[in-house]
Amino acid sequence: MSEPFERVWTVRFSDTDPFGIAHYPRIIDALHETSDMFMQEIGFPFWEISQEHGYGLPLVEMNMSFSKPVEAGDDVLVQLTPELGSRSVRFDYVATHDGEEAFSGYEQRVCAEHGGGGSIELPDDLRAAMEPYAADDAAADDANGDD
Repeated sequence: MSEPFERVWTVRFSDTDPFGIAHYPRIIDALHETSDMFMQEIGFPFWEISQEHGYGLPLVEMNMSFSKPVEAGDDVLVQLTPELGSRSVRFDYVATHDGEEAFSGYEQRVCAEHGGGGSIELPDDLRAAMEPYAADDAAADDANGDD
């Protein structure tokens, strides 16, 4: 069974609105930072793959649901689970605080040639690096819409 990538995001005072609640753009920043950390962990930092491998994973869709507010000082466990398609990857996020879901969402990313050459198959080495964290669901390709 695969395990998601995990990191703890500590909500800073600068992440909050005037009511002391984490502001949604800062939550989205925390998710982007989580995907940066994940890609670095698996040996494919976003800032290197286009120069060294000739492709990228541009964001094409994003969605978020907020269940419970988080505040300055809260430690939020953010879990990232990749769902691997043939030409794309979807990063599913679940964030919890004190054992309760605070927010969840996803980023849909397409694998594309550097320079606008269009979508390409996920390279085998990238797929292999993501698989230990990937969703166990055999229908992941169907969920991504790219059988």
